Amino acid sequence: MRYNAIMKSKILVFLQFFIIFLMILPFGTPTIHPYIGMTILVFGGLVGLLAITAHKRGNFNIRPDIKESCELVTQGIYAYVRHPMYLSVLLMMLGVSLVYFTYYELILYAVLVIVLLTKLLYEEHLWQCHSEEYVQYKKHTKRLIPFLF
Repeated sequence: MRYNAIMKSKILVFLQFFIIFLMILPFGTPTIHPYIGMTILVFGGLVGLLAITAHKRGNFNIRPDIKESCELVTQGIYAYVRHPMYLSVLLMMLGVSLVYFTYYELILYAVLVIVLLTKLLYEEHLWQCHSEEYVQYKKHTKRLIPFLF
């Protein structure tokens, strides 16, 4: 893999985690009704657990790079959405944004969405170059939101 591709992957992962770190810092005060935010956060965590359990050991990768020995996962939650881990992160951080509702949180959430969409599109590009099976898989699944997007 080229140096630029490796750096792009590392930068995207760094930005993702840095934004998440900033979002979980306690700058806001909890809203009057934090239960909606906590419910979305827990649901996002469950989506992430479903995604992790669908993987074989050693197949999961936090970076969008394609591992040499990786296998395309198409069962479980991956039968409905191609990027359930990104969906999980977006749901959990939406929950955090709703619990600690400030403009600061909303801006960070919007930036996180942009970073994750960039990472997602980059990963899809790599998979398309790596596997014809992925091209077929894309025809039957949505990116992030089952049956919609």
